Amino acid sequence: MLTSAIRSGTVARLLAATALASFAGSARADEPAQPRHSYPTTARVEYVQECVNGQGGEFVSLYKCSCAIDKIADVLGYDDYVQASTFAKYATLGGEGGGIFRDTDDARQTARSYRTLEAKAYSECGLKRR
Repeated sequence: MLTSAIRSGTVARLLAATALASFAGSARADEPAQPRHSYPTTARVEYVQECVNGQGGEFVSLYKCSCAIDKIADVLGYDDYVQASTFAKYATLGGEGGGIFRDTDDARQTARSYRTLEAKAYSECGLKRR
């Protein structure tokens, strides 16, 4: 499934298109803004913990990192997030096993688009770039 998605470039095209989209929502002023896509709690916790650690472990980063995953969830559905973040994370993995994450144009574009989306989320949430 992962290999066929890479060949088809579906995720890369989706990321490229949605990364350009605005994060602005249409929530009413009296309602808290909710991301368009729902992610499992464990996925959100894992993202926030990794983000907070990357920001030096300060408590204030908890809110900023939560903001970042919400921004990402506003653009990507959960399955697309898992695939794109995996490509971005393992794009530097060495050896033959890492080839699927770095050796095709679609793999490189998927990783690049995710990093761009995450950088925008970081910027909008007041986080330092990784």
